[in-house]
Amino acid sequence: MTRAFVFPGQGAQTIGMGRDLADAYPAARAVFEEVDAALGEKLSALIWDGEIETLTLTRNAQPALMATSMAAMAALKAEGVEVTAADFVAGHSLGEYSALCAAGALSLADTARLLRLRGEAMQAAVPAGEGAMAAILGLDFDTVTAVAAEAAQGEVCEAANDNDPAQVVISGHKAAVERATVIAKEKGAKRALLLPVSAPFHCALMQPAADAMAEALSHVDLQAPIVPLVGNVIARAESSAMVIRNHLVDQVTGRVRWRESMEWIVAEGVTEFYEIGAGKALSGMIKRIERAATTAAVGTADDVRAAAAAING
Repeated sequence: MTRAFVFPGQGAQTIGMGRDLADAYPAARAVFEEVDAALGEKLSALIWDGEIETLTLTRNAQPALMATSMAAMAALKAEGVEVTAADFVAGHSLGEYSALCAAGALSLADTARLLRLRGEAMQAAVPAGEGAMAAILGLDFDTVTAVAAEAAQGEVCEAANDNDPAQVVISGHKAAVERATVIAKEKGAKRALLLPVSAPFHCALMQPAADAMAEALSHVDLQAPIVPLVGNVIARAESSAMVIRNHLVDQVTGRVRWRESMEWIVAEGVTEFYEIGAGKALSGMIKRIERAATTAAVGTADDVRAAAAAING
């Protein structure tokens, strides 16, 4: 039975995430301490005892979610499960950095610093209030793409996340995204709701952030992952460090092809998916993409023990 480790993106953050991993596993606590040191601040204090509004700021949420995922990986390793127990790794947006860190392509400190920069650059790319994102539920990808094109009217409005067969997120100028939600409902969408995000991610408006990441990534040591990464922008496996570096830049403005990525992994024979870190959003998407898949969230000490028992047999 083949398996994949998948890593969550923004929206999964909660106050207190990873705390019981740190309490139960010294190796997990060490992850949070190393991230704190890399950023020169106590991000762990914000994660465990801060305000959700502050944690949700992109500059904080991105390294915080990665730290929680890496703490779960450290706990799994303490239970005898290496990343090589997976045939593939994949991550949703920022989760791709978590996947690369887990697979040894990036150091933990570099990953934390890259995600802090990525969050700040994405936030700065568009003035507050000018951009928006919306989730369109109940329409397929092609229909939502057509809706976005109709709504654009000279502004940016694009499909940003193709999450599962009935959930596509659009991104762009606020007025255009709002027009798209109206058109989507007219075309039969079950729901079309603006998302509580601070910037319009994964669209052309993010080009300044892509430029910033290209510069930052050019100075970072990025190795080939020891487990193939199924990338957001290509929806198939890649192991070349040079190619992955370019894809991480393209990913800032490009679409997160999650549905296609999971379909590709399933076609490769993967039947087990372990969601490493906070939340269960990816597990829900995967079940809607492939009903026969088995999924397990690995975000608490109990989850780690259960996953290790299943994987170790």
